Amino acid sequence: MATRSAQAAPPKETAGQPAGRDGGRRGKGFSPARTLRYAALLFFLLIVLIPVYVLLVTSFKGPGDASPERAWNLPSNWTLDNWRTAWDALAPAIWRTLQMVVPSAILAAVLGSLNGFVLSRWSFRGANLVFTLILFGMFIPYQAVIIPLNELVLDLSLPSGIPTLILLHVVFGIPITTLIFRNYYQTIPHELIEAARIDGAGLLRTYASVILPLSVPSFVVVLIWQFTSAWNDFLFAVFFSSSQNGPVTLALNNLANGALLQNYGVSMAGALFASLPTLLVYIVLGKYFIGGLMSGSVKS
Repeated sequence: MATRSAQAAPPKETAGQPAGRDGGRRGKGFSPARTLRYAALLFFLLIVLIPVYVLLVTSFKGPGDASPERAWNLPSNWTLDNWRTAWDALAPAIWRTLQMVVPSAILAAVLGSLNGFVLSRWSFRGANLVFTLILFGMFIPYQAVIIPLNELVLDLSLPSGIPTLILLHVVFGIPITTLIFRNYYQTIPHELIEAARIDGAGLLRTYASVILPLSVPSFVVVLIWQFTSAWNDFLFAVFFSSSQNGPVTLALNNLANGALLQNYGVSMAGALFASLPTLLVYIVLGKYFIGGLMSGSVKS
């Protein structure tokens, strides 16, 4: 009986735990490699956040306290005067920038969607050549065409300011938006297009009823991309607008260089105001941006 009891006794290891030297705690601790990896990530995170710290701290310093020598120090006296001054100077430009980036992002997304659908699912002679020519717009530096582009705008008598900037951002945004939508539409099963054709749907009806409802991930990617690109643009703003009708990047440059004695606190507060919209867009819609990019990365 004693022998049978000894044989029937359960093993000392807990059921469901893998056998090993560390028993059931395998994988729960930090190995040297994992510790080193997390330490490296933390180090690079601190490097990225150091400029943000200086930017934020300096925005609360008074004129005598904000200097390169005291950039790392906390403010002696915390003040919001820099934020008030920066907002009064940038508020009109921020509103003009919103008037510019919203329609330019929407128009570029719609045109890129139409181009991507035609070039990916409605074959015609020379489609690949047309797509290649459209993509050339992605590889031409803006600086190389800025002078002839300026001459063209003058010849067309386009008004300086927001209307011209909207047109330019739409035109220069078409190549990247076309590429994103074309790659995404190639992942849509061809049977859906054929079924729409059999039911008698034409090009526009197929796009509106079948393709457009499936395009939400790509529209999110393109809208975020175009919004941030147009918001952060400075080159077009310098050439095709002025401080009275230009976007926030031009107003921020004038704010930073408008006084003989540099007021670093106001400049830093203005930089935070100018970057806040794009930062909020990525915080709120960042996961949708990554998901939209990945949705067109693998062809089904």
